[in-house]
Amino acid sequence: MVLTPLGQSAMTTPPPHPAISISPPVDFVLGATACCMACVFTNPLEVVKTRLQLQGELRSRGSYTRHYRGVMQAMLAVGQADGLRGLQKGLTAGLLYQGLMNGVRFYLYSHAEDMGLTQQPGGNIAAGAIAGALGAFFGSPAYLIKTHLQAQTVAAIAVGHQHDHQSLTGAFESIYKKQGILGLWRGVNGAVPRVMVGSAVQLATFASAKEWVKKRKWFPEDSWLVALAGGMISSIGVAIAMTPFDVVSTRLYNQPVDSAGKGQLYRGFVDCFLKIVNTEGVLALYKGIVPAYVRLGPHTILSLLFWEELRKFTYYYQHH
Repeated sequence: MVLTPLGQSAMTTPPPHPAISISPPVDFVLGATACCMACVFTNPLEVVKTRLQLQGELRSRGSYTRHYRGVMQAMLAVGQADGLRGLQKGLTAGLLYQGLMNGVRFYLYSHAEDMGLTQQPGGNIAAGAIAGALGAFFGSPAYLIKTHLQAQTVAAIAVGHQHDHQSLTGAFESIYKKQGILGLWRGVNGAVPRVMVGSAVQLATFASAKEWVKKRKWFPEDSWLVALAGGMISSIGVAIAMTPFDVVSTRLYNQPVDSAGKGQLYRGFVDCFLKIVNTEGVLALYKGIVPAYVRLGPHTILSLLFWEELRKFTYYYQHH
């Protein structure tokens, strides 16, 4: 695959530096590695985001839960109740999710670039959306358990339904025994549109943002600061586009289920969306947008930056 900046077509005239050629299978490993590296830094914000998105939910017993007033207060509450380790709750599940989802996503996007599909009008967005949807499908079981683990806490600050999982493997085993293999994909109908939108916006805007930064010649063309600036700009659009889907997805994943494995609070994506709007107002769809951006910003920046730099390193290693 001939690669110029992510999502852009190869130049028709010889570039000033050698073009990077990375095969899609290698991109699977690099994409998964880059996003797992970013996850280590941003997981505490994911814990806070999950808690904020669950609070205010109407529980099955008819009570509302509100314990957190903002990002900093939520972080302090989690730290005091669960200790510093509580801010890294669900990290193992988060790493598994990032590896699966983004490995598949970057592999498919890289393959689309290799086939020249991203050079077509709208190709960036279409490739990003399809790659994101399939990545979300494969990563859905890990995201389900990540949400369960990150929501678990002491009763004094608990929001949303509390699942009694002791570990990643214990959660997989418990869900499988009670609900079967399909139970591990509960909530996937909320995850797919969330990641489709986020992936399309992220990959498309990252490419455009990098090109915009390059034209202004703020940094040397091959500098990692170009990718950093592109990621910072891209993350704004990702947070705005993804947060409503993210709120719905978190609620669907975390809701309790009956003996048949059906959700007790929401029937599906549309039902959850409408119930949030009707009971909590339209602005409830943007619950947790501050920690979402604070997490998405660094995660977008770090994952795309790590991916780009790992590609450069891999290309250099292969050819030298």
